[in-house]
Amino acid sequence: MTLIAILLPWLSFFLRGKIFTGILCIILQITILGWIPAAVWAVVSLNNARAEKRTDRIIKAMRHG
Repeated sequence: MTLIAILLPWLSFFLRGKIFTGILCIILQITILGWIPAAVWAVVSLNNARAEKRTDRIIKAMRHG
């Protein structure tokens, strides 16, 4: 998924259900200079989503364990 976020940042957002964000990312990618910020944005967003899931699992384990 990280490779997709780097090569096709807009697709990374679409696959995670963030359609509006994906459209904004496509608009940013229209320019060559916008590709790098779009890729960085997609990777950071993906890492934040992973960290949020990890935190939720830890909280859930603490409540039930």
